[in-house]
Amino acid sequence: MIMFRYWKNLYRKYTSNNDRGARMDNAGFCNETYESLHNPASDDELVDIAGATLDFSSTEDVPPLDPEYGSGYGNTGYSNGMTGNGVLMDLLDEPVPGVGTYEDFNTIDWVREKSKDRDRHREITSKSEQSTWALLHSISDAFSGWLLMLLIGLLSGALAGCIDISAHWLTDLKEGVCLSGFWFNHEHCCWGSNQTTFQERDKCPQWQSWAELLGGSSEGAAAYIVNYLMFMLCALLFSFLAVILVRAFAPYACGSGIPEIKTILSGFIIRGYLGKWTLIIKTITLVLAVSSGLSLGKEGPLVHVACCCANILCHLFTKYRQNEAKRREVLSAAAAVGVSVAFGAPIGGVLFSLEEVSYYFPLKTLWRSFFAALVAAFTLRSINPFGDSRLVLFYVEFHTPWHMVELVPFTLLGIFGGLWGALFIRANIAWCRRRKTTRLGHYPVLEVLVVTGITALLSFPNSYTRMSGSELISELFNDCSLLDSSQLCDYNSSENRSDSGVFSASLADRAFSNTLPDRPAGPGVYTALWQLALALFFKMLVTVVTFGMKVPSGLFIPSMAVGAIVGRLLGVAMEQMALNHHDWLIVKGWCSSGADCITPGLYAMVGAAACLGGVTRMTISLVVIMFELTGGLEYIVPLMAAIMTSKWVADALGREGIYEAHIRLNGYPFLETKEEYGHKTLAQDVMRPRQSDPLLVVLTQEGMSVGEIEGVIADTDYSGFPVVVSQESQRLVGFVLRRDLVISLDNARKRQDGVVSASLVFFLEHVPPQPFSGPPVVKLRGILDLSPFTVTDHTPMAIAVDIFRKLGLRQCLVTHNG
Repeated sequence: MIMFRYWKNLYRKYTSNNDRGARMDNAGFCNETYESLHNPASDDELVDIAGATLDFSSTEDVPPLDPEYGSGYGNTGYSNGMTGNGVLMDLLDEPVPGVGTYEDFNTIDWVREKSKDRDRHREITSKSEQSTWALLHSISDAFSGWLLMLLIGLLSGALAGCIDISAHWLTDLKEGVCLSGFWFNHEHCCWGSNQTTFQERDKCPQWQSWAELLGGSSEGAAAYIVNYLMFMLCALLFSFLAVILVRAFAPYACGSGIPEIKTILSGFIIRGYLGKWTLIIKTITLVLAVSSGLSLGKEGPLVHVACCCANILCHLFTKYRQNEAKRREVLSAAAAVGVSVAFGAPIGGVLFSLEEVSYYFPLKTLWRSFFAALVAAFTLRSINPFGDSRLVLFYVEFHTPWHMVELVPFTLLGIFGGLWGALFIRANIAWCRRRKTTRLGHYPVLEVLVVTGITALLSFPNSYTRMSGSELISELFNDCSLLDSSQLCDYNSSENRSDSGVFSASLADRAFSNTLPDRPAGPGVYTALWQLALALFFKMLVTVVTFGMKVPSGLFIPSMAVGAIVGRLLGVAMEQMALNHHDWLIVKGWCSSGADCITPGLYAMVGAAACLGGVTRMTISLVVIMFELTGGLEYIVPLMAAIMTSKWVADALGREGIYEAHIRLNGYPFLETKEEYGHKTLAQDVMRPRQSDPLLVVLTQEGMSVGEIEGVIADTDYSGFPVVVSQESQRLVGFVLRRDLVISLDNARKRQDGVVSASLVFFLEHVPPQPFSGPPVVKLRGILDLSPFTVTDHTPMAIAVDIFRKLGLRQCLVTHNG
C-alpha cells in the first residue's frame, strides 16, 4: 500500500507546513508535545502573504486549541489498561481539546467536517422528540443561520455606510474646509446655501479652499500653489497613516483580500486574516487609502470587511464556531454582502459569490446569501451615505434606446477591455514579483509614499484625475441634459446651427423631456477629451504599480475608470459622426436629423464593464451588477456583448484572471476548478513516495509502543500516517492525522498515570488481554479515520484531480490489491 499525497495545485511545489499531505519544513511542527503545536516557534514560522512577511502565530481568529484544557480535566486514560469496573476505556471517550482541529496555514478536511455536521444535526433531531426543551433547541439551531445572516447584513451595511461617508469627507478635505461645520463635505456644505449659481453650483461662501483660508484669495498663481501643496500634503499624510497602521497592527489588512478569501473558501486556514484587528484596521485604512487619491477602490476590500464581520459573528453560534465547513458557507454569503454594499447590487453580489469566489455553494447558501445581501442593501439605503437615496455614487439612468449598428462599437470596447485586462495582469504580476524578489519589498512605507507623491503631483493639474475614482465614473456615465454644466456637456446650442437645418426640436420640447439632441461639440468638450486622453494613460500606468501595495486597495473602480474613459471618448466620436454624417448609409436608417441618437454615457458604462470583465474574467455577475447600477433592462444586450467579447479576448491571451494570478504568485494551495489537467499520467506516477523511493512510513494497528510512534513523529514531517494490519501485511485499516496523534499521546502522558514509552498503542475496537504487571495500554481507535478515500495505482490523474476538486480532500491513499 502506497500513500498518495497530492497538492491542490499540481503545477507548483508548496513547501510550508501544509497538511494536504505535502512535507512540512517547519521543524517546530515536528515536535511531539502539545505545547509545540499550540505555541509555534517564533521567527521560523513567518510566512510571506501578498509580498509581506506576516506572523501566523496570531490566534485571535478562533484558537484551534484551548491552553487551559488541562485544569480539572477528567481522567481519560487507564489504570493498568482497565477502569475500576474492569472495563477498558477508549482514550477519546471524552473529547480531547484540539483533536479534529487545524493549525494555521493548513487545509480543512471537507469530508470530515460535513460528516461531523450531519452527526450533530442527526443528534439534535433525535433529541427533539424527547422533550420540549430539546425541541426548542432544535428550532433555534435551524433559525441560527438566518439570524447570523441578519447580523452580518446589518453590521456590513453599517460599516460600508460609515466608510462611504468618511471617505467622501476626507477626499474633499484635501481641497478645503466647510466653515459652518468641518464635518461636512463639499456637497453637503453648500446644500443649504442660497448664494450658489447654476454655473458655479459647487461654490458657496460656507466652503473655502485652503488658499482662501491661508492666503485670503482664491485666484492667482499663489492660490493655485497653496492648493497644490495642501492637496499633496493631505494625500501623503493619509497614505502614511494607512500604511503605518497596516504595518503596525494588522499586516493582513493590505491589498484587496479577494485572492485570500478565495483561498480560504476553498478550505485553507489563515488564522487572523478574518479577525477583529484586521476588521478594525482595514476599515480605518480603507478610508485613508481611498481619500489619499491613489488609483484604487474600496469595492474589493469591502468583500474582505464583510467576511471579517461574518467570521467574528460566527463565534456567537456553536455550529459555525466549531465547524470549518459550515463557517465557509457563511463566508460565501458574506462575500455576496460585500459586493452588495459596494455597488448597491444585492443580486449581483450573490452571483459574484457564486461565480467568482465560492468553492462550495449549496442551494441553502444561495438563499441565505440573497437574504444577507438584501439586509445589507437595506441598511446602506437607510444610512443614505450620498444623500440622494442611492446606494452608489454613480447611479445613472439612460432614456435613449440603443440601435443594432451600435453593437459594432460595443464589441470594439469589449476587444479593448480584453486587451487591457490581459496587459494589466501581466504588468501588475511582473511588478509584484519584482517587489517580492528585490529590495523594493523591504521598504513598503517608502514605496507607498513615493507612489502617492507622484500620483498627487500628476493628478492635481487635471480635473479628471484630481477627483476620486467614483466621481470620475459618475461624470463619465452622466447623460447630458439641460441642467448639466460639465465640460463634457459643453455643446454648441441649436440656435447656432439653425441655418443648416440640423436641429428641429424646439426649446420647449427639450425642456419638457430634459434631453438634448445630438449637437456639435463645443470648445469645452474638446478640452475635456484631451484631458480624458491624458487621464487614461495616467490611470493605466499608475494602477499597475498601485495594486498590491501594503495598503487596502481594490481594483474594481480603477478598472472601470479606464474603461469608462475609453467608452466616453468613443461615444463622443460616434455622436459627432452621426451628427455630421447623418446621410451615411450606416447612420441614415436609424438616426434622423435633430434626434438624440447616441448616448456617450452608455458607451462609458459598456467600456467600464468590458475592462472590469477583462481584468477579473467575471461575466454573468458583472452584467447583473451593471444592470442594477443603471436601473434599466434595456442595455443588457450591449453589456453582454462587450463583456463576453472581453472575456474571449483576455482568455486568448491568458487563462488567469487577476485574482487567480495573485493566488499563484503568492503560492497559495488553491486547486482551480476552471483548469483542465492535460497530462496522461496515473496515480502511481504522481504519488509520494514513488515506487523507487524508500518505503512509505506506516503505523500498525497493534504492537507499536508510544515511544516508537513518537520516534516516527520526530523523524518525519508528514501530515498523517496510514494505519495497516502489520508491517508484513500492508492491508489498509485507516488513516490518522499527525496533529490528532500528537495531541492524543501528549494528553495520555499528562492525564493518565503509568503511561510510558513502553506502553502499547492499539487502533483496534477490542484490545486483546494484556499482562496485569505491564504498563497501561493506549487505545486510539477514536482518532482513526476508518474510511479514508482511496484510489488504485492505475487511476488516471485526471480523475484524481476531479476527486480532489469535488470532494475537497486533504489526501488520498493509493492502494494495490488493498
